[in-house]
Amino acid sequence: MVRVGTLAALAALLLSGCSGVLPASGPSTEAVATGGDIATDQGLLARYEIIDVNAAVVEAMRGRPLDSLLASFGDRRASVQPVIGIGDTVSVTIWEAGSGGLFSAPALPDGLSASSKASVIPEQVVGRDGAISVPYAGRIKVAGKRPQDVQAQIEADLAGKSIQPQVLVAVTSPLSSSVTVVGEAAGASARAALAGRGAGPAALLGGGRVPLTETGDRLLDVIATAGGVSAPVNETFVRLSRGQTTVTVPLLAVVSNPQENIYLRPGDTVTLVRDPQTFLAIGALGTQSEIPFSADGISLSQALAKARGISDANADATGVFIFRFEPSSLVRRLRPNSPLLAAPQVPVVYRLDMRDPNTVFVTQAFRMRNRDLLYVSSAPFNEVRKVLGVFSTITAPITAGAAVYGTAR
Repeated sequence: MVRVGTLAALAALLLSGCSGVLPASGPSTEAVATGGDIATDQGLLARYEIIDVNAAVVEAMRGRPLDSLLASFGDRRASVQPVIGIGDTVSVTIWEAGSGGLFSAPALPDGLSASSKASVIPEQVVGRDGAISVPYAGRIKVAGKRPQDVQAQIEADLAGKSIQPQVLVAVTSPLSSSVTVVGEAAGASARAALAGRGAGPAALLGGGRVPLTETGDRLLDVIATAGGVSAPVNETFVRLSRGQTTVTVPLLAVVSNPQENIYLRPGDTVTLVRDPQTFLAIGALGTQSEIPFSADGISLSQALAKARGISDANADATGVFIFRFEPSSLVRRLRPNSPLLAAPQVPVVYRLDMRDPNTVFVTQAFRMRNRDLLYVSSAPFNEVRKVLGVFSTITAPITAGAAVYGTAR
């Protein structure tokens, strides 16, 4: 019959072209498995490493290198006696042993009343030449010197000009020995603490500069003095810049590991960055969205639960994948002969077979990382069901027409 031949031809056409015609949420398990082996001329990102996750892989991933403040900057304490620097505000007070000197008031006529024997020179900002001005002593080099060294130098320069001078030098705004804190810091609540440390007006307005104390200050000390963090701790990252080096670590890593709570040095810049930890869930899952960790890291099993699990009707249990970039040092441990090791970051696809009961334990040990992509491919039978659905949609009018034709006869 012509009708039967027509139906058969339509079915063959649909089945042969289903992969390119039918809608899909992503590549099939087979496409992901073979895609990493296809050599292309599109660069390194056109290829990736496929790694089947097992207990050995999870153990190797525990040694994944992470950014470390201790490894990058060390823990060398700042000088216990900060020196005066350019931009600091300095106060000088001079005493004389008797009245009527250069810096003391003249004696009163009765000779019994006390008269002032001290003079306070107005506060000065250390100039670019590293010096301040002292009457009858001229320009005094102070940059790079301790306050007591400057005191001795001024006393020596005034010897023979004033009456046994005694000098006190104080740094009222030590900007050169301060740390700049910016970002997600609650600076407004720290104004009183900063004022107690001798911070200048700029520090009081924004809480951006924290003077270091003589005992030395660790990272968490400075953050606390700047007012703490305004964002949740598990969403906050600390970015420390010193010279030409900048390193970013989670604030939780500093809180949980005392070795990461390193001493800061003058001129350091601490930036508190809020970066909520999330992963992307797509494919045959209960939901498809960007999902926050809402905790200090989560495991793959927790990520699957947050994504409402694997769809029983549509998912391929052998096609659970995690897409991420890994350091080449880690990939070298897992794939020593990988052709992608020349790049510092290697695209990696981790594959799990959820039909294996041991995989359930592996998913509890496999740690998700920020910006991971969790993908579950559709089951092959789901593609067949789509074909049958499209096939029935197209053939329904033909079948109905054939029934009407048969009834009419």
